[in-house]
Formats: sequence, C-alpha cells, structure tokens
Amino acid sequence: MIKNILFDFDGVILDSMPIRDYGFEKIFENFNKDLVDRLLEYHNKNGGLSRYVKIKYFYNHILNQEVSDEEIACYAENFSIIMKKELVNKKYLIQNSLEFIKSSHKKYNMHIVSGSDEQELQYLCKKLEINNYFQSINGSPIHKNELVKSVLLKNKYLSDETILIGDSINDYEAAKEHYLDFYGFNNRNLEEISDKYLESYKRLL
Repeated sequence: MIKNILFDFDGVILDSMPIRDYGFEKIFENFNKDLVDRLLEYHNKNGGLSRYVKIKYFYNHILNQEVSDEEIACYAENFSIIMKKELVNKKYLIQNSLEFIKSSHKKYNMHIVSGSDEQELQYLCKKLEINNYFQSINGSPIHKNELVKSVLLKNKYLSDETILIGDSINDYEAAKEHYLDFYGFNNRNLEEISDKYLESYKRLL
C-alpha cells in the first residue's frame, strides 16, 4: 500500500529542462560551443544529478582541467540567478502532475527530492504556489541518494510503503538503492527498466 511519494522536480513537476539547457549555455557562453554541447548531452542523460556535479564534470572530463569548489559555487550561483528569473512562470508546470498533487496531497505524504539546488527549489515552489502540498522540499548539493535516505529515516517511512517518481536513470538508481518502487515518468526510455511506468496518474488514484 502506497503511503508516501517522493517526487523528482525537473521533468516531473516542472518542464524546466530547456531552461536549464539555456542556463548552462549562458554560464559557459565564453567556452567553445561544441564543448558546451557535450555538457548539455551529459546534462540531459543525467537529469537527476546536481549542477555542482555537472559543472565539475564539464571541467574535469570535457575541458580536462581542475576546478576549485569556489569556482563551482560561483558558476552554480550564476546558474541559480538565471533559474529564479525564468522558472517562476506557472506555464512550465506539468499539468497532469500538478492536478494529481493538488487532488492527492492529503491522501499521501509527499516530498520533493531533486538534483536542483535546495534553496532555489524552495524559492521556486513558493513562487509557483505549490510548496504547501509537500512535507519537505529537498535538493542539492546533497546527493539524491542521501536525500532519499534522509527523508525515509527522518519520517520513519517503510520502503514498501514509499515510491519515487522520476524521469531519469539517476532517479531509478536512487529508488533501487533504498528498495523503493520506481515509477518512471515523462521519459519513454525508462519503460525498459521500470515495469511501473506512469502513462497517467490514474494508476495511483
């Protein structure tokens, strides 16, 4: 019996990936476009990873350069400024997710566990007027696996009563690490690894 639902944010609640693409293009606009395109490819394959990981990946694996924690934090802050400006528009909310959350938040304990920056997430959810539907809103720089673990322990949730809804392989891995049923959403590639792919939320009602 499902009692608790952990939601990813980007691509599940908010259709934000094109804006996040723009954010990476903007903060790295002084670099070779082909190299930035390689980062965007990595970013889109790993939607559940934080921007901190992706910025570090860009330097270490694409540029083959070292990057300090301070430089990563500076890029991440500039990225967040762009996101806070662009993503407060309610047109980016994914309507079938929003309708389910609004209609079912009293039936389930709902939480957000996301690779996006936690302070930014909380800001966006408040501006989008969805923060009150969730018992907690959790994000990076803490890794998603640790966020899931923390929510489970803090609330004494049982794994067999808790599911994770996500749109990336990173969400699937976080769910499996903690023995949660994973419901893939908004990414047809996940049908290959999840027998509980959500065509719609009707199967949860």
